[in-house]
Amino acid sequence: MTGNALTSLRPPALPGWNSIRGRMAIVLAVPTCLLLTLIGLGVADRASDWSAARGTEAHVGVLLRVQDLVREVQRERGLTSGLLGGAEEYGDDVRAQRERTDKAREALRTALGEERGDLPGAAVSALTAAEIPVAALTSTRTDVDAGTADRAGTLNTYTKVVTGLIDAESAGAPDGDRRIAQGAQALQALARATEAVALERGSLNGVFAAGRFRSGEYLDFTEIRATRVAALDQFRQLASKGEESALDDAFATAAARRVTGYETRAERGADGAALSVAPARWWADMTVVVDDLHGVQKLVGDAVRARAADTGAAATRQLGGYLALGALILAVATALALFSARSITRPLGALADQADAVAGTRLPEAVRRIQEADPDTPLPAEPEQPQLPGSAREITRLAAALRNVEHTAVGLAAEQAVLRRTSTESLANLGRRNQTLLNRQLGLITTLESQELDPDALAELFELDHLATRMRRNAESLLVLAGEEAPARTWRGTVAVHEVVQSAVAEVEQYRRVAVTDVRPCQVRGHCVAELSHLLAELVENALMFSPPRQPVQVYGWRDGGEYCLAVVDQGIGMTAERMAEANALLSGTGDTLLTAPAAPTRFLGHHVVGALAARLGAHVELRPTPGAGVTAYVALPGVLIEETSTAAASR
Repeated sequence: MTGNALTSLRPPALPGWNSIRGRMAIVLAVPTCLLLTLIGLGVADRASDWSAARGTEAHVGVLLRVQDLVREVQRERGLTSGLLGGAEEYGDDVRAQRERTDKAREALRTALGEERGDLPGAAVSALTAAEIPVAALTSTRTDVDAGTADRAGTLNTYTKVVTGLIDAESAGAPDGDRRIAQGAQALQALARATEAVALERGSLNGVFAAGRFRSGEYLDFTEIRATRVAALDQFRQLASKGEESALDDAFATAAARRVTGYETRAERGADGAALSVAPARWWADMTVVVDDLHGVQKLVGDAVRARAADTGAAATRQLGGYLALGALILAVATALALFSARSITRPLGALADQADAVAGTRLPEAVRRIQEADPDTPLPAEPEQPQLPGSAREITRLAAALRNVEHTAVGLAAEQAVLRRTSTESLANLGRRNQTLLNRQLGLITTLESQELDPDALAELFELDHLATRMRRNAESLLVLAGEEAPARTWRGTVAVHEVVQSAVAEVEQYRRVAVTDVRPCQVRGHCVAELSHLLAELVENALMFSPPRQPVQVYGWRDGGEYCLAVVDQGIGMTAERMAEANALLSGTGDTLLTAPAAPTRFLGHHVVGALAARLGAHVELRPTPGAGVTAYVALPGVLIEETSTAAASR
């Protein structure tokens, strides 16, 4: 009960664990999977960096489109402010600028549609929302054209549009690579500084066109300048040396120096005094500064895009390296698994083939040679064994152990063959001695029988003669089992088959129970009489042994074509089909003989003797069930052992 419980609790075997290839694959698959998992993590990280770099590159490209739109809106804002301040000469410039603004807006919309898949969701949402105020400029333009627009309100409307676009730029800003994030922040700071400069341009353009500051405009002017200074300071903290140098160059031009002079004049009009600055001169010089700042913006944006492209390329290379490393590890692991399994299974397969050859061919052949060899002749040398593929010590030891087993088996077979040959020769020698002594005893008994006149004594001599005859048959059976030649008893010419049967009956103990019922005349050649009589005596004795004590055994004989058949019929206990098949195999010579099957039951020794005698005579012996009960033994003598009656008579 406990053993069954333990067996039921045993964990199930892994798939493929029943073979060496499967075990090697499992053993190598575990570390390989761990390595591939680590590589997968690296691939995922590099893929994330690559995706972030691609998104940053697309984001910066869209931001540059946003900056273009911001630039055009800023220009439209400044020109519109000057037009509302009283500079009627800006009318044509405003209309042309509106067309450029619409084109920039359409370009941004196209870029946003193309790069939407690579942009962060927050950036897409913010830019889509920032387009709504741009679309609302249509009504503002209508009011400007109708002359009903207020300069401060219109300026505030345009400023909200620009501020919305700039704020949308910061949505979804990259935060992966530090340099890229820092460049994006610098771009945002420069955008706010540029907006402050552009807003100052538009605000003062209206002030210079009107000739003085109106209520609250000077305060707006100072706030714009403070915003510009703060944004530029933030940009300088984030920008590289080259970008900071480009900013300094933008503020070092002649136009920038003139703008500084205009701003100084504007500071003097804080009390509402008249300002004598030509709006066109202010606009032209300030536009140069704004354009230079946009150039710096493009420079910074291109630098951020280049960094993102480099990061993406590096991530791509690393991603390819990780994938190649994973493929290499997988290929090496697979090759190692195949090579290791092959290096084990090939020698084991060859060893199994050798073991099969030893069990099926070499060992039986060696035993047969030993048994058939002359005892005085030395055994032939064993053939050279093929070398196993591979040089593993364990495989070599296993092959050596198998050869040792083969050598031990051959040695044991040789010893058994010698022992069996010695035993057989001893039995044959003993059988010959017994046969000689019994022949002398039978001769002496015959002499006594011829001299005895007392009937009682003569009867006892007859019983003694019968007993000695049975003993002689047993000695001859021993010679037959030992494989010796036929007995020395021979007859010249031919002998009637009836006499052969009578001779056989005389050699059994209970001969009075044997009834020779119907034996048709036939002559048997003299050289086979003794062996045929011996064969029939064994069959009759077996029939008497396995039939009731008072049940007779009948003997029949008849011609069947060119053969002569004899039948020994008993009404005994019979035989099972399996046992009868085994007995017929022995009688036909196809089963194991007594020498090849030493464990055969001794009560069936008669079958071995009959089989050997039948093989010598070339006769066919077969057991069949007797109708009703018992067994019938059929003996078919070939035509070479019998003669026609006429020929026999001529011979006599």
